[in-house]
Amino acid sequence: MSTRSFALVFGILFIAIGAAGFIPSLIAAPDMGDVGGHGMLLGLFPVNMPHNVVHLLFGLWGLAASRSVSAATAYARGVAIVFALLAVFGLLPGAQEGFGAMPLYGKDVWLHGALALFGAYFGWVNRNPAG
Repeated sequence: MSTRSFALVFGILFIAIGAAGFIPSLIAAPDMGDVGGHGMLLGLFPVNMPHNVVHLLFGLWGLAASRSVSAATAYARGVAIVFALLAVFGLLPGAQEGFGAMPLYGKDVWLHGALALFGAYFGWVNRNPAG
């Protein structure tokens, strides 16, 4: 897969995930011990409105970035850096609620870590940037 294809596919996925976060039938109530005014997307991932908006913004960025190799590479590197930081924040007790803005803990840590690895591969390692 090319870096431009990565940006396009991830852009579409982020838009779909961000939009899904606004569909009440896809959001389950959090566990009784959880606080923070969020729900669980597909019963697995903690999300709230700011979290969904961030997904939509990354999706729009991915769609726009897929139009050129340099923009797609910058997008992949941005995904790698931002989502690696979010994964680390999800491990830190004081930052697990995104400093009061969004939930970053639980299965989100592993998902954000995986997204960061994909971004790093397509941003720095992939030898087929154009596609």
